[in-house]
Amino acid sequence: MNKSSLGSALRELRESSGKEAKAVARGAAMSRSKASKIENQITAPSVTDVDCILTAIGVSDEVKAEYMAAAREAATEVTAWRLIRRLGYSRKQQQVQALESQTALLRLFQPSLVPGLLQTPEYVRAVFARRNLTEEQLERTVGARLARQNVLYSEGKSFRFIITESVLRWRLVPALMMVGQLDRLISASRLPNVDIRVVALSTPQVDFPGHSFSIKDERTVTIETVHAETVVTDPRDVALYVAKFEGFSGTAVASDDMRSLLEGIRDELLREQETG
Repeated sequence: MNKSSLGSALRELRESSGKEAKAVARGAAMSRSKASKIENQITAPSVTDVDCILTAIGVSDEVKAEYMAAAREAATEVTAWRLIRRLGYSRKQQQVQALESQTALLRLFQPSLVPGLLQTPEYVRAVFARRNLTEEQLERTVGARLARQNVLYSEGKSFRFIITESVLRWRLVPALMMVGQLDRLISASRLPNVDIRVVALSTPQVDFPGHSFSIKDERTVTIETVHAETVVTDPRDVALYVAKFEGFSGTAVASDDMRSLLEGIRDELLREQETG
């Protein structure tokens, strides 16, 4: 099997499972028409599409490994944000949720925003408010992102976050809302399977942030740029991002020192409100 025949192979796999096409499409968080185009080889599936479809069908680890290897024949995939907007941001959040549910170790480096899994409702709303969504679309998207956060409480999963201090000082939301966001980070950092580290501005560095990225196990890296989302699957490229993540992990503050840094920023915001 190769990537060119993947669509028909997925259809045969679904049919042999006895599951209806609409049920698999729903489980994969994609429209019925898109799933049909993939099965009929009209649309080439992305790595994310294949992962979600296989999860919805419920295949064994061995079968999943075989199909994912075929999906990864193209080592890098780029999806423009305008296409994701057409899909719907809320549906995109559901796709990400399906992938995170199948990930044992998630590593996320974020020099731009508070990571989505750690955002407060107010912060989520501010992130998507600039997307020119209708109020209904915005509510669905906010709800879908918040629903993803339940995975933080799942057994057998580990989450490692590295955030630059500048993110915590960026005024995306009003000061008091940012106080709530900082409290959320402090609270989440005490979960046994969650490690949050902050790259302090005062710490000398030998590397620079670049852009945000997330690493799912050792399988894929998702990179967000201004115009598109890029998914990397070549093991050599994945290793580069793992090395960058671990490099910043070694210079970032963690545990009580991290919480003290966040509390200091929070107290600055509170004093600003009292004197302002």
